[in-house]
Amino acid sequence: MSTAPDGLPALCAAELAHLDWRSDDTGESSPHSQAFDDVYFSRHDGRAETEHVFIAGNHLPERFAAWQASRPFVIAETGFGTGLNMLCAWAAFERHAPAGSRLHLVSTERYPMARDDLERALSSWPDLADKARVIINQWPAPVSGVHRLILTPQIILDLHIGDSTERLALLDGQVDAWFLDGFAPSKNPEMWRPELFEQMAARSRPGATFATFTCAGIVKRGLKAAGFAWRKVPGFGRKREMLAGEISTPAQDARRNSTPWFHPPAPCTTRHIAVIGAGIAGCTAAEALARRGIAVTLIDAQGPGAEASGNEQGALYVKLAVDTNHQSRTYLSGLLYSYRWLSRLDPAQRLWQPSGVLQLATSEQETRRQTRFLEHHPLPADVVHAVDAEQASRLAGVSIDHGGLFYSLAGWVRPRVLCEKLASGSGIRQIRANVTQLERRDEGWLLTFDDEQQTLTVDQVVVATAADSTQFAQFEGLPLQPVRGQVSRMPVAEATTPDTVVCAGGYLAPPLNGWLTFGATFTPNSSDRTVTAEDHRANMNELERTLPGYLKHLVDNGLSITPGALEGRAAVRAASPDKSPYAGPVPIRDPWLEDYARLGKDATRIPDTAGQHYPGLWISAAHGSRGLASAPLCAELLASRICDEPLPLELPLVDHLHPGRRIIRDLIRGKR
Repeated sequence: MSTAPDGLPALCAAELAHLDWRSDDTGESSPHSQAFDDVYFSRHDGRAETEHVFIAGNHLPERFAAWQASRPFVIAETGFGTGLNMLCAWAAFERHAPAGSRLHLVSTERYPMARDDLERALSSWPDLADKARVIINQWPAPVSGVHRLILTPQIILDLHIGDSTERLALLDGQVDAWFLDGFAPSKNPEMWRPELFEQMAARSRPGATFATFTCAGIVKRGLKAAGFAWRKVPGFGRKREMLAGEISTPAQDARRNSTPWFHPPAPCTTRHIAVIGAGIAGCTAAEALARRGIAVTLIDAQGPGAEASGNEQGALYVKLAVDTNHQSRTYLSGLLYSYRWLSRLDPAQRLWQPSGVLQLATSEQETRRQTRFLEHHPLPADVVHAVDAEQASRLAGVSIDHGGLFYSLAGWVRPRVLCEKLASGSGIRQIRANVTQLERRDEGWLLTFDDEQQTLTVDQVVVATAADSTQFAQFEGLPLQPVRGQVSRMPVAEATTPDTVVCAGGYLAPPLNGWLTFGATFTPNSSDRTVTAEDHRANMNELERTLPGYLKHLVDNGLSITPGALEGRAAVRAASPDKSPYAGPVPIRDPWLEDYARLGKDATRIPDTAGQHYPGLWISAAHGSRGLASAPLCAELLASRICDEPLPLELPLVDHLHPGRRIIRDLIRGKR
């Protein structure tokens, strides 16, 4: 695949699998790849082959039954295909693993099936229908990258869309068992190359096993060269032999040797975690951790959904850069994950609506920017596509003078109510108090509350208090900018309002319970939460620029629209200098400044010292105005790192979010 300006594979739509449906001698049909002239499976014995080759070949029933680790068992697969292998692994895990165990599935796929084709292919096995439906319902848009699917509270599937070798090179995680699948080496030699086996070895845990249906010489030589021991074992059906084996001592992961400060801290036992801050960042983190069986104490003096997450309605949206960069990748992955996560959390859509978001081009400059963006990002039309003014008006249900971009999977959310639902979830205990001090002790973290009489000791802590995070000594020097924002609201008849979120400089959302919300102002370095007529007027002016004549239309329909007649809410968001969130372990600042000081004189003189972090201290902050698209995925990132499982983003994007990145940047630029 081609490479984007940020050095990663192009951010684009994946080519879908082109299929023929061929009937066997009984009249039953199964999918056949046009590109590789090969079958995905035999309709009559495909499942039996999966059970023999991959499930039994990796000794999974026995290993599942004996699994006692707190982390999940991790299976990785080259070639998702129809998903049959993953479904069989899921079923075997449920049959054999102890209660409370967890399974993490990772699968690569360069040519994903269309949803309808996937559904048809999996209809062959009625007893797997319930499991298949979970995957089909969350089947992602065919966008290159990592797509996390929450199958059950105990089972996760990460679908990596793209070339297998490229995707494994970017995987941040380790594997216990490999399903080395794909079309036959004679049909698909591009996949079965030495680099694939090298990446498998590099991502393996000590003792990781593999199994594959083929005994081709190129496979045996590649596995051996990468460090795997292989042996021939009885094959399935007409295949007399297949390969199985293991790797006892994988090579150490060297990908962060050039950025040793980003080496993650070693995982530690975690039974109880405190999450400080019950906004969208804190509540999503609490939900992700509790879903993994960890006891969570959620602490916020005002309760869930206060501060910037306390608005009745907020836009779920992104604005992506013309040239692909790490920030745009992160936000697009976040948007797509939020859509799947919300769909699973609230299928009735009481807390959100995927109404779509119209990002208008209200100037020639923005029109050119959007045109270049689409040229550089040939994404699926059901993710984003261009619309003219007529199409925009039809989508929105109101007259619009400009074209723009339409994000059909975006929309709006009820942040306050969402936070309340998340905070009330199983495994989460709420405390209404202010934490004034964090202290690391041998037994864990000691939290002191504002009355100084109450304390709490936990194994680990996630801080999600936006710009207030720097009140704790451990966060001194972390650049977090407070940004005041005010939204305006007015009662309105739904017949006169948009059907989608419309945004340009600000945004206008569809009505919620008879109220129309628009805004929001952007005032950096202000923590004033007073609602002002001046900001109402600014929101009205921005709405007029976005939808000329719309305010007059409302007035003509009998509404009184003056700053004094509007209701509103002001809150303070937090932003980082580079406008990407902070999500990761908290660096110990002074050792970083000392260990990496030489970068200020010569950025090529990289020490081999791993970055020091406060053990068990994490942050999710600086989500700005796009937290609904970033916080849920950042919560998964933190929970995955804490629980020692594969991460839901590519390794460079994980490092892009690391809260220590500004220390290194400033050292290199001579600012320390």
